[in-house]
Amino acid sequence: MPPTLASLVHHSALKLTVRAGEDRLDVPVRWAHVSELADPVPYMEGGELLLITALKLDAEDPEAMRRYVKRLAGAGVVGLGFAVGVNYDEIPGALVEAARDEGLPLLEVPRRTPFLAISKAVSAEIAADQYRSVTAGFAAQRELTKQALTGGPEGLLAALASQVDGWAALYDASGAVVATAPEWAGRRAARLTADVERLRERPAPASSVVGGTGTSDNDDRVELHSLGTGRRPRSALAVGTAAALGTAERYAVHSAIALLTLTTERSRSLQAAEQRIGAAVLRMLLAGEPEHGRTVAGDLYGGLLDAPFRLIVAETVAVSSVRIAADAPTRVPSAAALAAAADTDGDPLEALTEIVESAAARSGEAVLVVPERERLVVLAADGGAAVTACGEYAVALEAARTREQVNAGDEDELVVGVSAPVGPIAAAAAYKQAEQALSVARRRGRVYVEHEQLASGSVLPLLADDAVRAFADGLLRPLYEHDATGRGDLVASLRAWLSGHGQWDAAAADLGVHRHTLRYRMRRVEEILGRSLDDPDVRMELWLALKATTSAE
Repeated sequence: MPPTLASLVHHSALKLTVRAGEDRLDVPVRWAHVSELADPVPYMEGGELLLITALKLDAEDPEAMRRYVKRLAGAGVVGLGFAVGVNYDEIPGALVEAARDEGLPLLEVPRRTPFLAISKAVSAEIAADQYRSVTAGFAAQRELTKQALTGGPEGLLAALASQVDGWAALYDASGAVVATAPEWAGRRAARLTADVERLRERPAPASSVVGGTGTSDNDDRVELHSLGTGRRPRSALAVGTAAALGTAERYAVHSAIALLTLTTERSRSLQAAEQRIGAAVLRMLLAGEPEHGRTVAGDLYGGLLDAPFRLIVAETVAVSSVRIAADAPTRVPSAAALAAAADTDGDPLEALTEIVESAAARSGEAVLVVPERERLVVLAADGGAAVTACGEYAVALEAARTREQVNAGDEDELVVGVSAPVGPIAAAAAYKQAEQALSVARRRGRVYVEHEQLASGSVLPLLADDAVRAFADGLLRPLYEHDATGRGDLVASLRAWLSGHGQWDAAAADLGVHRHTLRYRMRRVEEILGRSLDDPDVRMELWLALKATTSAE
């Protein structure tokens, strides 16, 4: 505890007597200052014990003393020490009355007690308090380090909460609560998610203070601190207390920040090593060596390979190459996904990595994330939190893209392709499925496409590609040019014949011509195109070309 007026009054060598303000002696004293100025307020900082002999004061004038004491109290002076036996044999009644009215503690200093002795006593107690704080801080640091090594982040939070006589909470990179101490603090920590999100928008290290207004019993003073050394904080720490932190508590908080930051950076190093192992496992799976992949994965990814998983392939494309899809998904993304999608600063692949890994960590599931040059490959449990978070984030991005109608610019946009659920033996096929879905996502102007959506839909939307339309125009142009001369209707006849599966009578009836006329027209089609309609591949290409030109019209 810092020195207080009470501790000075109880100091046996000072012999101080309280003449006013007896109920305010527990106020801390920041310093003892001597001033005989009639107005020492400009030189006060607050928290001082002012020592005077009233050399330049009319201490017997009640009005003058009321103004003097009122200004001292307004400047934050915590007490007034009056030396008797110098200019006055006793403290004038006007000063005593003014001090009582203002509630300012007034101490009588006997002649044999020099002001220097009081200043030394205050200085000694401040030094002793600082020493105690530093000693307590080092002890707290040792305890926090011990808990961090033996109990992990949870043990560290518990020790920190005990040190500050409050509660502590750890948040992950997405702003979700990872752990709290004590457990009852979980609900209070959850209410600060928005504040943590705002803190994450600032470069690390960053801190802020929320609450502490005293409007309710649960209105703690909470300090938020970002953790991490990179541009974007990796996580955050919240410390809630009933009052502002003291010196010892501040040491404890700073020690916790340092330890958690080291843990975070160590986790990033371990994560990089895990990614290298994951890349090796993925290569083995794609090479058709699932058993070797299991051996390399060991306990790190072994559980992930025992159940159906999905392969996710993501990459970025220029905004100018993206068309806004008319069939954008209608499901509503989560609030966390919307917040992540709103943060457009940075690499979209890094953002997706952070979202997927955070979701997996919160749910306790394994996830394999492998950066591959300009793309990202993720192997995640089917139906797990990582796949769900990826889909929600993509939906939020797609909703933002549709709302803003982005169609030009130099920024990069995320596109994601997802395979069907498979086992380790079919990993290579799943990778091809994810790439196929990714290709469709690029062509359709979609952010996220699952392979099952391709099989359940129609092939016709794929014909909207410019290259397909160019092929169709080139293939059918001779027939359109022939029809333009008025010498027949070969295009309509070809469409009717193909639609009728080559049935002459049915197709002729639909066209309203004799079947021999239709046969003559189909021979002309073969002659003009130089292709045989008996070839099923030719019939397929012509049918798709007709569909592509129809959709373009």
